[in-house]
Amino acid sequence: MQRMQYGSQCGFTSHAASPAYRYMTLLYSFQVFELGSLFLLMFVNSHVGNEEEYADMDWDNIGFSLTPTDFMYAMKCTQGDNFTEGQLHPFGTIELNPCSAVLNYGQGIFEGMKAMRREDGRIVLFRPDQNALRLKVGAERMCMPSPSVHHFLNAVKLTALANKRWIPPPGKGTLYMRPMLLGTGSILGVGPAPEYTFLTYASPVGNYFQEGTTALNLYVDTEYDRASPGGTGGIKTISNYGPALKPLVRAKSRGFSDVLYLDSVYGKYIEEVSAGNVFLVKENTISTPPATGTILPGITRKSIIEIACDLGYQVEERPITINELLKADEVFGTGTAVVVAPVGSITYKGERVEYQTGDNSVSKRLRSTYMGIQTGLIEDKKGWIMEIY
Repeated sequence: MQRMQYGSQCGFTSHAASPAYRYMTLLYSFQVFELGSLFLLMFVNSHVGNEEEYADMDWDNIGFSLTPTDFMYAMKCTQGDNFTEGQLHPFGTIELNPCSAVLNYGQGIFEGMKAMRREDGRIVLFRPDQNALRLKVGAERMCMPSPSVHHFLNAVKLTALANKRWIPPPGKGTLYMRPMLLGTGSILGVGPAPEYTFLTYASPVGNYFQEGTTALNLYVDTEYDRASPGGTGGIKTISNYGPALKPLVRAKSRGFSDVLYLDSVYGKYIEEVSAGNVFLVKENTISTPPATGTILPGITRKSIIEIACDLGYQVEERPITINELLKADEVFGTGTAVVVAPVGSITYKGERVEYQTGDNSVSKRLRSTYMGIQTGLIEDKKGWIMEIY
């Protein structure tokens, strides 16, 4: 079996008197006696209390970059078996054999989700079951066993609670969590790994783009495409993102926020940007390309479609040409990291087209409703919110 070791380099600096240190001591004490992780967290939270409610950092100036937190969650299984309960570990390095399938053949997928602190102190997740289901779809495509929805939800809840002091104050950001399913077993020939590891780590984040909530400027890349029919564009495999780095770096060097990709067959239908899905607005109609294989079925995308319908907009999922996009009244993007981001301009073959933005825009209304449900200002009538603390 593939051996994986968890490093001792934690995401915090502590001493014997700190709540974080006592938290870790209690964690290892309970793991020695093999007590359940959820019971462990309930006990530790009751004993550590709120002496150190927040980690020591500048919450007014957090961007979307990695800040190591205290704990990560891990569980393993072999090919043909099922995942069982895992454990929390101090956040740190992991050890992989050079022959692991994830290093050699890119056999890995991941999810992105957030834990949010509300004004009343409650900590919530937004539609985490949808992330669990999407991971299962991706795992099947990549010939990987996947955690059950129960095990997935347990992992992300424990990760969020174990890193509770890193969840930003209300309105300052969120705790971004990255569940990962990796083929960590060793294999030389092309084939599925013999062993798999499911990891979840977390980092406090602010806005994804440096522009914050201001309008984005997109560049339509006609040289590179993101996905092709029959490929893996519709799942969050790690192998989708490396090839997108060159066009993204090139676009950013020219002053653009992100790249908008066209389809790989005809080169005229819009697909998505590096960081999420794309919508256009024309009068009272909101349109977005269908998630039918080359486009990731975003959970924010799915939620915005439902919200738009509830608000009385006509919503269409259909192929959209770049020429139609250039004639839209408004364009915006959606994604876990970006939430709902207005697009101020799109540049295509040297032509720059600008779009409506501002307080009266459709994207502003949709974002406000979406965020209202997450923060509790708007009643959650759909059962999207999972309260974990």
